[in-house]
Amino acid sequence: MAKDGEKSGWKEYIWNPRTREFLGRTASSWGLIFVFYLVFYIFLAGMFTLTMYVMLQTLDDHKPTWQDRLSTPGMVMTPKTDETFEIIYTVQDTESWDIYTQTLEKFLSSYNESVQVQKNEECVPDQYFEQKDSGDVKNNPKRSCQFNRTMLGDCSGLQDRYYGYNLGKPCIIIKLNRVIGMLPGKDGQAPYITCGAKRYKVGLDEWREDTSKIGELEYFPPNGTFNLMYFPYYGKKAQVNYSQPLVAIKFLNITANQDVNIECKINANNIPIGSERDKFAGRVSFKLRINSK
Repeated sequence: MAKDGEKSGWKEYIWNPRTREFLGRTASSWGLIFVFYLVFYIFLAGMFTLTMYVMLQTLDDHKPTWQDRLSTPGMVMTPKTDETFEIIYTVQDTESWDIYTQTLEKFLSSYNESVQVQKNEECVPDQYFEQKDSGDVKNNPKRSCQFNRTMLGDCSGLQDRYYGYNLGKPCIIIKLNRVIGMLPGKDGQAPYITCGAKRYKVGLDEWREDTSKIGELEYFPPNGTFNLMYFPYYGKKAQVNYSQPLVAIKFLNITANQDVNIECKINANNIPIGSERDKFAGRVSFKLRINSK
């Protein structure tokens, strides 16, 4: 009997035919609860929408409103087939270096003269190409300067489609990361790249450099310069056709059959030297080994 009473009690709680209550509440009570939560969530959604709308009015589609950038831009090198930053190949083994030449050719395809003439324009060298807005009137889209691969000389791939890899005189290409509004250099002094031996640790308190192994280097454009006319950068939306300037380094007589640790740095009179804690700030390091049978 007790079990029947409990069962009956549960049934009446779910639906009571005498008071016409469902789960202890009448239809009007449930209706009021539904209306309350409906209005409450509509209010929350409206408040969220209004907040997002007001916030979006403060943003610029072409330029970040707030920009917390590093004082020293990062650098990227190519060819880089993986995350190890190592270029290792054998001169007589075409397959060992073919992937590097293919990577360089693919990378430089957008710097062909035909592409650059169509998208970009010739600029006055050795001065910033500033394109300021007139108050609230946006000067968009921004124009961009041509950077033709012919400026990379022996590392352009036009005279030597193997980029020197078949002769044990390989080329690498370096570019700066894009930073909106950056003016790298002052008083007309353009930033430039220098490469040398990287200092590395071999023991508890012992450091070593491969200075004697690097040999002679050749830079393209001359002196490894990033011309000022390619700065400032205005952003991907504002400057759609922007072509990052490049610097190519050709290793003319590097020591064969040995690991050579190399570091390339950006030099400018208004860019501080990167911290040792961030190995990509203003520098890029890699290992180069050219084997010869």
